[in-house]
Formats: sequence, C-alpha cells, structure tokens
Amino acid sequence: MFYQSARDWTETAHKRVALFGMSGLGKTHVASALRANGTWFHYSVDYRIGTRYMGEFIVDNFKREAMKNPFLAELLRTDSMDISSNISFDNLAPLSTYMGKPGDGAKGGLPFQEYMHRQNQHRAAEINALTDTSYFINRSQTLYKYDNFICDTGGSICEVVDPDNQNDPVLRHLSDNLLLVWIKGSDGHAQQLVERFNLAPKPMYYPPDIMLDMWARYLEQQGCSEADVDPDDFIRWGYGEALSHRQPRYQAMADNWGVTITAEDVAQVVTPDDFNTLIASAISAAN
Repeated sequence: MFYQSARDWTETAHKRVALFGMSGLGKTHVASALRANGTWFHYSVDYRIGTRYMGEFIVDNFKREAMKNPFLAELLRTDSMDISSNISFDNLAPLSTYMGKPGDGAKGGLPFQEYMHRQNQHRAAEINALTDTSYFINRSQTLYKYDNFICDTGGSICEVVDPDNQNDPVLRHLSDNLLLVWIKGSDGHAQQLVERFNLAPKPMYYPPDIMLDMWARYLEQQGCSEADVDPDDFIRWGYGEALSHRQPRYQAMADNWGVTITAEDVAQVVTPDDFNTLIASAISAAN
C-alpha cells in the first residue's frame, strides 16, 4: 500500500487517495466535502472521460440530432450556432446520454453494434483517465498548490482492471501514486441502489464478454429480437447482474491493492478530520 501504517497516513503532508465502489455509495459525497474544505484537489475520472476523451463524441452526437431538424441543420452548416456539452462533476448526463442503451430505436435505444462501439470507446477512455492520475497529482501540487488529492473513480473501474494480476498496469499506476480505498456497501445498500436505479435507469459500462452474454440471455428469456428490446427494461435487468458481478472484483481490489471502508461510515464524514480518522482506521485494520 502507498501508506504502510496509520501513522504514515496521519503524519504525511500530502495525502492521496482513490475511492472506488458502486456509484451511489458516497464517493462523490466525500470528494465534494473534501474539495469544499479548500485543501483537497478533486479529480473526477468520469468528468475526465466526458471532457478529454469522449467530449468530441458527445458533442458530435448532439450535432447529429440537431442535423435532423432542417432549421438547426442550416445554422450548423453556416457556423451560425454552437453546440457544446455542459458536463460537470455533478452532472454527467451528457456522457450517459452518449453511452445510450441498446434496443428499440422508437424508445430511444441504439442498434446493438453501435452500442458496443460506444462501450469500447468508454473502456479506452476510462483506462486513459485512470492512468492520467499521476499527471493530475503533480498538477494539483505544482500548479494549484493543493496539499491533498482525492481521485473519484467511476463504478466500472473494476471492469477495466485485473485485481489478481500484480502487474496490472492501471492498478500498478494507481497504487504507486496513492491509496486505493473501497467503499463497501451492505445488502441493504444493494437493494437501495437497485430501487434508485429502477426509478431512473442510466447507461453503464460492461466488459464485452459480459455484455454479449447478458444480451444473448436477455433476448432468449424475453423471446424477442434486438429491435424489439425495451432499452430501459434491459438496462434495469443488467444492473442487477452488474451488482453481483462487481462485488467480488471490488473485494479483490481491496484485498490485493488497498483498504476497505463502509458506506455507513462514509455517510458520517463531514470534515477532512472525519475522513482522515476513517482512513487511518482502515489502514490499521488492513495491517
């Protein structure tokens, strides 16, 4: 681990952590609380993906929709209007909209081949954004003069790494530069996440083999063709699959590369001192 003991963590002048786990368990809550204190730099992997690596794809998708309207199409052709993505730490909707959901086009779905193409774009973007971490650590200190650094990773980090490979390039890069911290949810949290997701299903990233298997099984269970799939129904079904698939991968990441804190404890974090105490306890427990 980047910090060998709780004392190392407590006494260091430059605290660095990367939070990982399912979306909705408190990663961004903690990162925002620390950022608001003024002494922590907040690096959002999803924001980096949506700006640096997929920003052009997102804006082109906006323009593609605008070109379907003759009035807007003429304005675009003559450079009379500008279309941009207003993505932010708190609003990642432009990225989610581009990622999309497979299924019936009349219900907002994408052809499956195009959906997989965008999934592959996201995988490459996520790996690049994660391995940009050291650059932003250096930038936060030398340019912005922040002492501390928190990396807010996306829920799909476990899908782009091999936690059992001690030479995994992404995990090696992260562990060489900061402490990896898993926010672990309970069975009760899992149910809450499912209920929240069902109310507003959002696109997610899945590895190609997992995605192809889920798609084939869903089509067989529903007895329908690709064009007849209800996009939201498929995404809801897939989310339940993702919860069970990702849990052991997060666990392996924590066991082999970092420490574990609970979502219950994270919910109690209000100040940097709260967070520092929580991480010190997690390091002690890991040792």
